Amino acid sequence: MKTQAIVLAGGKGRRMGGATPKQYLMLKDKPVLYYSLRAFEDSFIDEVILVCGEGEEEYCRKEIVLKYGFTKVVKIVSGGRERFDSVYNGLEASDGCDYVYIHDGARPLVSQYILERCQHYVEKYRAAVAGAKAKDTIKMDNGDGFIESTPDRDRMWLMQTPQVFEYGLIKTCYEKLIQDRERLASAGVNVTDDTMVAKMYGNIDAKLVENPDPNLKITTPEDLKIAGFLLDK
Repeated sequence: MKTQAIVLAGGKGRRMGGATPKQYLMLKDKPVLYYSLRAFEDSFIDEVILVCGEGEEEYCRKEIVLKYGFTKVVKIVSGGRERFDSVYNGLEASDGCDYVYIHDGARPLVSQYILERCQHYVEKYRAAVAGAKAKDTIKMDNGDGFIESTPDRDRMWLMQTPQVFEYGLIKTCYEKLIQDRERLASAGVNVTDDTMVAKMYGNIDAKLVENPDPNLKITTPEDLKIAGFLLDK
């Protein structure tokens, strides 16, 4: 059995308020991206494909992969305009595997535990995703900023990564998505994660895997501070 990870590191991080993409900002004494790659390097995952911003391939090779000795990174490819373009480029770069982990490089706290739990469930259900159950009451608005409804909190989940799939399944789904992108754009459909693609084009419901550990995505300067505190712990 062969497993690969596609680590997405092509975001611009506009909400961070600086010129440096968030995945390259220093967290403690290393780039944010380092921690995700280290988690996969130390895991049972066989290979990693790193997807970075266009023109950043050589920087990633020298300043991330070679500098920190990540031997499992077998390819570095450029991403695309949308997140789903970057995932597709990563899938295209793969030589094929049994299971693929799709992970945001801006989530530095991914644990070995959640990698192993996702593997357990993807082998049973073909698709699995790390997530956390909602702790707060969730409200749906009516489009004008007023409360319209209150979903059952017990059934609400906050999606994380990794999102894990049979490789052949998710590759086929993404191929269909790319062919369908103009129709989706004209309909105003925003594809925000991989489980959405699996459902739309493969009719596959991913198994939700509860993650007991912090797994925040670095989006704001405050997130960077919180991640540093959690790493200290």
